Amino acid sequence: MTDYIIRNGFVYDPVLGINGDIMDVAVRDGKIVDAGDLTKATEIDASGMTVMAGGVDIHAHVAGPKVNVGRNFRPEDKLFRGVAGSGVKRMEAGFSVPTVIRTGYLYARMGFGFAMEAAMPPLYARHTHEEMVDTPIIDQGALPVFGNNWFVLEYIKENEVENTAAYIAWLLAQTKGYGVKCVNPGGTESWGWGMNCETVDDVVPYFDVTPRQIVDGLIAANEMLGLPHCMHVHGNSLGEPGNYGVTLDTLKIAEGHKPNNEFGRESVLHHTHLQFHCYGGESYASKSFESKSKEVMDYVNSTDNITFDLGVVTLDETTTMTADGPFEFHLSHMNNLKWANTDVELETAAGIVPFIYNPKTFIAGAQWAIGLELGLMVKDPMKAYITTDAPNAGPLMRYPRVYKWLMSAKAREDMLDNTLKYGDSIRDRCYIGELDREISLYELAMMTRAGPAKTLGLSHMFGSLKAGLEGDIAVYPYNPESDTDDPEKIEYAFGNCNTLLKGGELIIKEGEVVSNGKQKRTFWVNAKTNENPVVERDISEKFKRYYTVTQNNYTVEGHHYLPNPYVIEVDATK
Repeated sequence: MTDYIIRNGFVYDPVLGINGDIMDVAVRDGKIVDAGDLTKATEIDASGMTVMAGGVDIHAHVAGPKVNVGRNFRPEDKLFRGVAGSGVKRMEAGFSVPTVIRTGYLYARMGFGFAMEAAMPPLYARHTHEEMVDTPIIDQGALPVFGNNWFVLEYIKENEVENTAAYIAWLLAQTKGYGVKCVNPGGTESWGWGMNCETVDDVVPYFDVTPRQIVDGLIAANEMLGLPHCMHVHGNSLGEPGNYGVTLDTLKIAEGHKPNNEFGRESVLHHTHLQFHCYGGESYASKSFESKSKEVMDYVNSTDNITFDLGVVTLDETTTMTADGPFEFHLSHMNNLKWANTDVELETAAGIVPFIYNPKTFIAGAQWAIGLELGLMVKDPMKAYITTDAPNAGPLMRYPRVYKWLMSAKAREDMLDNTLKYGDSIRDRCYIGELDREISLYELAMMTRAGPAKTLGLSHMFGSLKAGLEGDIAVYPYNPESDTDDPEKIEYAFGNCNTLLKGGELIIKEGEVVSNGKQKRTFWVNAKTNENPVVERDISEKFKRYYTVTQNNYTVEGHHYLPNPYVIEVDATK
């Protein structure tokens, strides 16, 4: 493997406390080393450019059955942004739901080395892994969904935390999953009965358990196992006016829980796409709809064990897709566009609906503002991670545009004055007009690298340029001394890497993809637990009684699905 030394770039690394120092960064045998340790290496000139560790995406929907349904469901989406292959590159297609090939290239151009698929239905884990294997360049993992799983609902109803933990460990091993995802806890199961859980104290039909109990039980089981990532929740009443109270109730469930892990993670609860959960008002149609980001952030800023990602609306036509089935049904009746819904036996359900966030409407503009407010109000950027809940709030490729809005008050003012039809009303009913904060490059590195790597329990590998970590390094054509006057340069630079090293391999050279990567890995967590005959019996009985497949056809294993696995071992028997 070729050794590299990247010379004279402006380096940003919050883990090491490096804030724009001009220095060299070196890679030997795929790992970052002290630059002085290399005597012979291929040199890359980064003069006048920004250097960071490879990006880490904590939450996106980029592989799996609902993503593939989205591709089939929206052939018109493939008409957007098709890029022909040349050299080593393969054909790219898709805008809001890109092909797996395009997904890998988009992440690479944005300087990312790792992405977490945020919602994997266990029954369709094999398909999810096939798509991840075919996604080039980036390392990936996937979070199986647990919040509406029949086993989980029954164990938590009886307050059987040990059984819940044992089942989680079993399912992670079966699906080769990374952690615990909970979507609309209890609400998606209620949707099977034509109902929903709109608050944390609504009761799930038949199971007689509440979202509050589900979230609390999953946090407890997660920490009992000592998993690298904390419990990852998509709360109840997503997208509903007035839902900020439900959000606060959900976040407060984390009180009393303490992190238990060997990976440096400090949070016990990660709340995803928080923008969709910070609404005030009575309805979308009334003039009472308003931002409640400050109320939510006042609480988040007062805690130490909660992290979140933004879910910023990018004002595009996109494709919404979520295991929150009742929300998608509601959305389809709002916009009268096509709708698909799938129930996954005993486990989850998902809906897919196209959507247009029209900047000429007040609601879309307010949603845009609320997502940015969260990033601008957070006191510790290591707790807030930049996402679009891709593709739900906006396409994956729009991350650099969100960076621009967060880093430039001028860019935000331009949006309010010239793009958003109801800019004045948005200023009146949101907080965006009061916020003049501009995220620095150092803080950007926290929100896209160091922070998400830490919360995923991967800071021993990613998120920093510390010696010994993976050789994931991104060089951006952005000069922090001379390019600050033009916010458009931010968006361009962070969407068009000059150089990307992934595991020490040169992926992008002078802005062009020169390799599809040879070391792409799938990360999963193997949690060792004590034998649990109760859970073993329950699994056997339910597969015989309810599942349409056998356990042998359920398990993910073999080279086809995991040609290059990276297994994180956790011992919960201690």
